[in-house]
Amino acid sequence: MTDTSRAEGSPPLTQTRQFWVLLGYAATLGVLGALASLVFMGVIGIGDNWYVVASPGWFGGHWWWIAVTAAAGALVGLLRRLTRLPEHTPGLIAELEEGRVEPRLVPGIVAVSAVSLIGGASLGPEKALGSIGGGAGSWVSRRRNLRAEDSQVNTLAGFAGAYGGLFSSTVIVVMMIMEVARPGGHRFTKALVGAVVASSVSFAVYFVVAGSVFLDAYPVPHYQFEDWQLLVAVPLGLFAAVVTTLLGTFVTLSAALFDRLKLPGAAKSTLGGAIFGLVGVALPLTLFTGSSQLNTVVTDAGTLGLGLVIALLIGKMITFAVSQASGFIGGPIFPALFIGGTAGVVVHQVFPGLPLGLTFTCLLAAVPGSLMAAPFSMVLLAAFLTADGALQTAPILIAVLTAFLTMEGIKYLLANRRHPGEGRPEKATPPSGHLADD
Repeated sequence: MTDTSRAEGSPPLTQTRQFWVLLGYAATLGVLGALASLVFMGVIGIGDNWYVVASPGWFGGHWWWIAVTAAAGALVGLLRRLTRLPEHTPGLIAELEEGRVEPRLVPGIVAVSAVSLIGGASLGPEKALGSIGGGAGSWVSRRRNLRAEDSQVNTLAGFAGAYGGLFSSTVIVVMMIMEVARPGGHRFTKALVGAVVASSVSFAVYFVVAGSVFLDAYPVPHYQFEDWQLLVAVPLGLFAAVVTTLLGTFVTLSAALFDRLKLPGAAKSTLGGAIFGLVGVALPLTLFTGSSQLNTVVTDAGTLGLGLVIALLIGKMITFAVSQASGFIGGPIFPALFIGGTAGVVVHQVFPGLPLGLTFTCLLAAVPGSLMAAPFSMVLLAAFLTADGALQTAPILIAVLTAFLTMEGIKYLLANRRHPGEGRPEKATPPSGHLADD
């Protein structure tokens, strides 16, 4: 902290009592986040893929799955009513940007998310875990009467504590939170240090207990880096922007359709469960978070066939969109990883001269990177998940930045059409609608 960045005569930030108090909160939130992650992931791990034991090919599912997913939807509707959750709860990205989680909503979100994930909804666990960690940070801030800036820092530290064990990398967690939340001024330094402390403590506790990490999960063939791959990364990034836009279209249409239905919330979630269950019967790999299912897509890429892989790509978009629109709760990161990775397999099958490792890693990072506006953290995540070398991260970065800038350019053009002559509005609505919402 330089003298010009603080008030004259005030001590450096690290020499204030409040800074060390916030670090103490961050360490505590790291322990809490690790324990919450262990419990929640343990619960959904028992039910993960519990009924999807079938062929990954066409119509490899069973018709009774529809009854299971519809029943999960009915239970989701009942839980939302019992816990008094509003029809539209704040999304993960919105909570990170605002730096605040409403603590009273956390129990309902966690309960509904657990049922959603066990029931097969195409969503991820990061929404529930973020609500637990961020909600704890907001609750402590409220109880201790912290000022608004420190309350936001505390909430972000809670998110970091919840994700330290889930993503098994302090660097990825901290970078993702800082990219999405974008804290400025004094808040940046405090949020950065707090996130590092919370995520490091969380990872240490999680690793000691669980003894596993979320790295090297997808065994893509290693490929030799060559200069031309940097140029290929540009059209791969453009294709990722197309995929993200198509995903946004499905989300927007699904939300509009379910909003127009004059039905109780429980009926909507039951209908939504039946719909994604029907898609799951035809395409079993579209159900659940997509983490283990993507491993199957990569491993069996040569035998699944181009038509089936394209169907999986579209089918996952539909199940994700329907899951969100009908009242199920979960995060967008894991489904986006499945969609991006599967899109990379599609590109490889259409252009077999391009290495699978290249197309898979570039799209794996570019789709969620452009979706969440967190390009650099997604580059690291893709590199860690596939154990790529240092040189191989260069085309990944180019693909992600291409996709990210393309999506931002689309938002800018749409904003200018809606507000001609006024410049860019304070916050434009992306063409992807509420992609990052639960």
